[in-house]
Amino acid sequence: MKRIILFAFLGLFFSCDDGDLQIETLNFDDSAIDFCGTVTIDSQVFFKINGDEALILNLEAGILRNEVSNGNIESTIPGTSQITYRIFSANVSNSYFCGNIPPTTPTVFDEIPATSGIVTVNTILLEDEVTYQHTIQLSDITLLNDDGSRITNLSIEDFGVVTTNQ
Repeated sequence: MKRIILFAFLGLFFSCDDGDLQIETLNFDDSAIDFCGTVTIDSQVFFKINGDEALILNLEAGILRNEVSNGNIESTIPGTSQITYRIFSANVSNSYFCGNIPPTTPTVFDEIPATSGIVTVNTILLEDEVTYQHTIQLSDITLLNDDGSRITNLSIEDFGVVTTNQ
């Protein structure tokens, strides 16, 4: 009887397979928003770097405006805006994104585009009446890696704040 119970237990133990599901957590909370040059209303590419990882936001053209928004302005992902998560072979810096010729190192190990989500921008005029502050937020971001595993991360909701001048 002990052998039957042992074989039944071993059969159940080895027959369960989670499909090697790997849940990744993306954490860019401590990373500042970065960009190339001076931010203008025509700026579209913003990124956050965390060591050998980067989260790249390509904003819809015209979503940054030098006017106070009446509520949030929304842009859909992957429609009019794009979010891409990249893993590099080594730590990366903003010069990787801002150089005229992309460097050969570090290399991109993996690139995962967002399959859904929403970008919201709320713009206010600061007290100097010349500077506009744009708060960029992300919601419902979903990334699918090559094997179809879903990575949903709610900790990157506050992408950052940028300012533009009239």
